[in-house]
Amino acid sequence: AALTVRFLTRRFIGEYGDMEFIYSHNLTVDGREILFHIWDVPNSQQAEEGSSEEKRIQWADSFVLVYSICDRASFNILPLKIQFIKAAKEGQSQEKVPIVIVGNKRDLHHQRVVSSEEGRLLALSLDCGFYEVSAAE
Repeated sequence: AALTVRFLTRRFIGEYGDMEFIYSHNLTVDGREILFHIWDVPNSQQAEEGSSEEKRIQWADSFVLVYSICDRASFNILPLKIQFIKAAKEGQSQEKVPIVIVGNKRDLHHQRVVSSEEGRLLALSLDCGFYEVSAAE
């Protein structure tokens, strides 16, 4: 949620509840107006793999999966999530689904438990993009 709000408003808010939201945002990229619809789902709600999860996957055209570099569990669930997404999306077509893995809280490097290299290697092994960021900075 912090990363989404930072993207949308350029402001950082550190505390969020455990609710999911859909945001819309216009952005000009290379002279073209792009309309983003962002379905922001808290990690606790991503854990379910039922019809809600499938509905979200079918709704989306691309995926940004965010983990905390200070939370190994948030990183460890990524391979299963990505396999689930790819099975649902790529099984229907031959097109590769755009997925980016983002390690957040780079500013908290002193609390880091997931290395940058681990993130890069996971992204490489799953054919995803990779970034490390700090929503706070």
